[in-house]
Amino acid sequence: MIYSLTGKVIHTDASGIAVQCGGVAFYCAASFNTLRRIGSVGADVTLYTYLSVREDAMDLFGFHDPQELQCFKLLIGVTGVGPKAALSILSQMEPERLALCVASGDAKSITKAQGVGNKLAQRVVLELKDKFKTEAPLAFGSDAEAAGAVSASQNCEEAVSALEMLGYGRSEASAAVGKLDSSLPTETLIRQALRNLSKLS
Repeated sequence: MIYSLTGKVIHTDASGIAVQCGGVAFYCAASFNTLRRIGSVGADVTLYTYLSVREDAMDLFGFHDPQELQCFKLLIGVTGVGPKAALSILSQMEPERLALCVASGDAKSITKAQGVGNKLAQRVVLELKDKFKTEAPLAFGSDAEAAGAVSASQNCEEAVSALEMLGYGRSEASAAVGKLDSSLPTETLIRQALRNLSKLS
């Protein structure tokens, strides 16, 4: 298994990036979010990778950070979600936003990804929510007014559940969120907690 690639960017296109490592160039399919963060040709980059092996092909996928790779692995484990659909979802939203959508039951936002219909988006929410160690309360109702009524305590709980989906333990996630201002929006709590947790690793 190839855990990561570190080298120089020699080519990018709408679907991926080629990284030269020790005289060998590896092409990795990548999400839009990774592509916009890697810099231009000639830049040094580290990509966290996933190797997909099938009978007729071997495909390498590259991600800017471990959280996006973790989300990709979770997504392709959902019934009916292949690598192409997983990349499409991660091109539409960053890991913390996807985690929030799953924790809140917001399948509608996931359908904004190209090629992802309502049934598939609902399946993503249902199957990934099952991976949480504890049930997360719904963050969004059927309208914007319900979403705006989410309390600070709910925001913290949703943030903790989203961090669990990204691979952190319940106690670790709770401690990271507990150090933050509970009045912050859920996405901000997730983003700041991830930043603090990455400093500890």
